Amino acid sequence: MMKMLYAGSFDPITNGHLDLIERASRLCDQLVVGVIENKSKVATFTPAERMEMIRNVTSHLHNITVDCFDGLLAHYVKNNNIQAVVRGLRASADFEYEIQMAQMNARLYNKDVETIFLMTSPDYSFISSSMMKEVFSLNGEIKGLVPDEVLRCMEQKRLNKTGGIK
Repeated sequence: MMKMLYAGSFDPITNGHLDLIERASRLCDQLVVGVIENKSKVATFTPAERMEMIRNVTSHLHNITVDCFDGLLAHYVKNNNIQAVVRGLRASADFEYEIQMAQMNARLYNKDVETIFLMTSPDYSFISSSMMKEVFSLNGEIKGLVPDEVLRCMEQKRLNKTGGIK
């Protein structure tokens, strides 16, 4: 059984992430979407909120599991019998960073695990979670760039933060 991991902060998950999840899910028996908990970063959504959003927007995919972890990706891969790690590439700058990460991870897991690079769909190649949060915080329109449910969660978070004032 081929088990792959697609990991990221997903704060929040975007339609670009969802596109990669859907495509990667066709390449394996089980795809683990791993929410990385980076304690050095201030996240908009808690790990539990991010996991719930991912579960909801991937409910139509039957070979997806969602998990959360911190620490080295290589340790998670080893401890969970992952055969391949999926990484998305938006532009050439992503490739330079991702190839270094893949090579370090290969060293850490003794080259037993493959890294698979998937090109982001041109429809989503310009978006990132941080860009979506910034545009949203400045009252820009992000509908169609994040799943509708995620947009509702972002709106609710803003309402809770501002006491009901948009």
